Amino acid sequence: MRVIEITGGAGPAEALVLAERPDPVPEAGQIRIRVHASGVNRPDLLQRNGFYAPPPGASDVLGLEVAGEVEQVGEGVTRWAVGDRVCALLGGGGYADQVVVDARHALPLPTDVDFIQAAALPETVCTVFANVFEAGALKAGETLLIHGATSGIGVTAIQMAKAAGAKVIATSRGAAKSEAARALGADLSLDSTAGDMTTAIRDFGGVDVVLDMLGADYAELNQAVLKPFGRWVIIATLTGALAQIDLLKLMMKRIVLTGSTLRARPADEKARLIAAVQAAAWPWLVSGALKPPIDAVFPLEQAARAHQRLERGDHIGKIVLTA
Repeated sequence: MRVIEITGGAGPAEALVLAERPDPVPEAGQIRIRVHASGVNRPDLLQRNGFYAPPPGASDVLGLEVAGEVEQVGEGVTRWAVGDRVCALLGGGGYADQVVVDARHALPLPTDVDFIQAAALPETVCTVFANVFEAGALKAGETLLIHGATSGIGVTAIQMAKAAGAKVIATSRGAAKSEAARALGADLSLDSTAGDMTTAIRDFGGVDVVLDMLGADYAELNQAVLKPFGRWVIIATLTGALAQIDLLKLMMKRIVLTGSTLRARPADEKARLIAAVQAAAWPWLVSGALKPPIDAVFPLEQAARAHQRLERGDHIGKIVLTA
């Protein structure tokens, strides 16, 4: 099968090269998927640069989510059959023609969802569900603040929060991104390069949950706009990991500060999360309420171009590779 490897083990986007490896064989409890499309995510950039090693037992090939067809079923697997259309959450291995995955980590595709759209779902939907709805406990009628709202995670979070009956405040860089977030359903969409965001958010009524992908530069704002009993969930630190936290303010507002990663979770926990996503979020996919925009599509052999686009940061929605 074809795979994308990293020349020298780490390096710039140009280090991504097309190579061949033996076809993988599913073990008991696994399925092999013929990959039609793979999602591109920021953790892929970190791994390419040598900062995010795959968890034990995972493939060293990049790629945390795929969509395709089941082409082989391992011993003991009864849920899936050859030919089933699925998408799947991976610990690695998605930048390839084929991948093996725990059968419990796959999700069925509705008939009107194509492989490109489906490849943009597993990592992002699971991340949003685990952090906004489980850790953040967002409820209908509450307000979610999303920083980096036009990223792959951000656009998905907007749609999922709105589908759940919540209000959304979005922050993003530039007028075009701000308008894109508004068009996706944000009730208040702010350009982080223009104006006083803290005052605008307070005037809107404050927020119950923050989904924070930016970290240090937004810590003061988050503390200022969270309501009493608010939940501040950190999933990335693009502006820095060391932040100034006013512990007294957290105490007085009874704010819960938490964070998480997804990739290194145990297989059983990922299986639990996939089942919860299918029960709670998959109906939004079927109804059309959840359909995150695709920013760009590249063939597998152009993975370097896909990484360069993600690194520039001017994308709106997901970037996808096709195999």
